[in-house]
Amino acid sequence: MHRLAQSSVRSVLGGLLVSRSSHRSTGSRSDDLVLRELGYKQQLARRMTAFGNAGASFTVISILSGCMTMYGFGMATGGPAVIMWGWVAVGFMVLFVGAGLAEVTSAYPTSGALYFMAHKLGGRRWGWYTGWLNLLGLVGAIAGIDYGCAQCVSAFLNLQFGIVASPISTFVIFLAVLLLHAVLNLRGVRLVSVLNVVSVWWHLAGVALIVGALTLVPSHHQSASFVFTRFVNDTGFGSTWYVALIGLLLAQYTFSGYDASAHLSEETTNAQVAAPKGIMRAIVWSWGAGFVLLAGLTFAIQDYTATQHADVPPAQIFHDALGPEAAKALLLVVIVAQLFCGTAGTAACSRMIFAFSRDRALPGWHLWQRVSDGTPKAAVWLSVGAAAVLVAPSLYSATAYGAVTAINVIGITPAYAIPIFLRIKNRHRFEPGPWNLGRWGIPVGVVAVAWVAFVTVLFCLPQHDPITLDTFNYAPIALVAVLAAATLRWLLAKRTYVVPAGRTARDLADLEREVI
Repeated sequence: MHRLAQSSVRSVLGGLLVSRSSHRSTGSRSDDLVLRELGYKQQLARRMTAFGNAGASFTVISILSGCMTMYGFGMATGGPAVIMWGWVAVGFMVLFVGAGLAEVTSAYPTSGALYFMAHKLGGRRWGWYTGWLNLLGLVGAIAGIDYGCAQCVSAFLNLQFGIVASPISTFVIFLAVLLLHAVLNLRGVRLVSVLNVVSVWWHLAGVALIVGALTLVPSHHQSASFVFTRFVNDTGFGSTWYVALIGLLLAQYTFSGYDASAHLSEETTNAQVAAPKGIMRAIVWSWGAGFVLLAGLTFAIQDYTATQHADVPPAQIFHDALGPEAAKALLLVVIVAQLFCGTAGTAACSRMIFAFSRDRALPGWHLWQRVSDGTPKAAVWLSVGAAAVLVAPSLYSATAYGAVTAINVIGITPAYAIPIFLRIKNRHRFEPGPWNLGRWGIPVGVVAVAWVAFVTVLFCLPQHDPITLDTFNYAPIALVAVLAAATLRWLLAKRTYVVPAGRTARDLADLEREVI
């Protein structure tokens, strides 16, 4: 298995991919033909570059958002050893998931992404449930990203002006962040694409700045032994292995959102190649830069206990290691990165809502499918509105943010595996796109599905002992709730839910003449 994994990843990273010579070639005209073949006409503005597409997934993964938000969780569930080695292990396994998803994306480059893939490979019901899981995860991602951003803004206001955060003030900041992301997305995909490109360099430069400052300025650093071997268990559980596995949530939560490249494929030129490459580039970039960031933070910890119990532990590290002024400056770097992240996340979610509504799956589908100036503006508003509702319980519950995190992970992670599983199950039905894994498609897919099944079960388990209302893991409830809601909606709307059957090869000549 180790040799297989090494060979598979080497194939992916080295570009050992098989290209088919077919009607699915490159170029803007071919993009439109492929979309028409899949059953849809071009409605969205196709103005996103390959780098902008990769930047979208890299931005939604956002190591300066996920790693910063979940760092305190990691400090209690395994500590430095699990934070560092967990990142390496999870990133390695996510490469398999990303490669499997990228291969299917190349064959079906639509805004519907995961649910459309599942429908084409498994049928209507597979597509339906995949869509609802994916939608839950995307809304949860916006909510988690933007609420985490609001917490960082609150920490900055406390450092700068001494303003003590409250649930109400944090929620108001959260609503302002949501509004900003709605406005930016309403300006069109060209602006979103530019912001994605800027975001890539902002994240990489931000990591370099943070790690450089934390390396050069403090007079005291933790030892390498502390960073790579120190194990901390503040969960209440006695099993070291159990706690170490639970601690993988930091990395797995961060390594989500790379399906953004697939959701934006209808707006990307040469989508059958650019979108799958965007998925893989985003994962590899995040894997490397995230390791450097986590190492820089962990080496710079001055007081472990005080940092662990701070409202925003990385902000406490900045303060202790660099002083208040530098801490505020670095916190602003993180906040801007989180704003980029939320913008890309809103774009991906709104395209999913648009596509799902285009196939009449959502209540009010006739409204959410509307496109104006090449942008699904109503879907943008629904994305941020649903995120606001999801976070509203934070006004009276201290566990709300943990629940949102659980909803994000438990919704989006299984949705990644379903198209890959169906590609394996119905391998003779699957027609690869120009970006594919060749003979490695099945073994890579098997590893990907096994990993997703493992982490889905893992993240439904209790994370603290004793279990109380404040420590309860809401992931299983979220999973049951969305499946129940999807089942109820299926009973009401299965007659109206219609995914186009697509066109056969016999139609291609007529389609090409029509486009010309």
